[in-house]
Amino acid sequence: MKLFLVPTPVGNLGDMTYRAVEVLKSVGLILAEDTRTSRVLLQHYAIDTPLQSYHIFNEHQQLDRYIDKLLSGVSIALITDAGTPGISDPGFLLVREAVRHDIAVECLPGATAFVPALVDSGLPCDKFVFEGFLPHKKGRQTRIEQLSHENRSIILYESPHRLLKLLEQLQAVMGAERQVSVSREISKLHAETLRGTLQEVYATLSARAEIKGEIVVVVAGLTE
Repeated sequence: MKLFLVPTPVGNLGDMTYRAVEVLKSVGLILAEDTRTSRVLLQHYAIDTPLQSYHIFNEHQQLDRYIDKLLSGVSIALITDAGTPGISDPGFLLVREAVRHDIAVECLPGATAFVPALVDSGLPCDKFVFEGFLPHKKGRQTRIEQLSHENRSIILYESPHRLLKLLEQLQAVMGAERQVSVSREISKLHAETLRGTLQEVYATLSARAEIKGEIVVVVAGLTE
């Protein structure tokens, strides 16, 4: 038995790897963050492996159940709505418990949103810090202040309706001239990356009636 973590496309269905499809066809069970979203992907690749729900709201309750399945000899693949499981998505708890029970774990290489966003940003990508989603309320301001002293490029995830607020907060702490890159709809038809100072990118986005898509923000590190 083995636990596979299988990356899925962050936008374009064509980004699915051949090996990922083969693994999803070969395992006894697929765990998905949202079965409705994942069923579209599975149908596209003619994958009919049994599918069950595993997400942030039930992972603690379901953990022992799936460890028992693995121990009984059933290989399981974990997928999320998009990208690599465990990166700002469920996955860590299941992997930790599998390792604790000496169950083989393998994460396939594949899509994750922050890598293309970082490379596209034009900011240094030899050293970076991945923060994912900042706290919504408690600790948010403190974390931004801490990050303002970071010398490496800073990668953040944000939802469309919180993006302008994030850019405002970053400006207030890091200064309007700090360089930033905002990528959205990565690998999709309307993919876009905006680059410039925090002030410039904020002005561009605040003039829009609506902001859509998953967002990756890359902020330049502090320079002397």
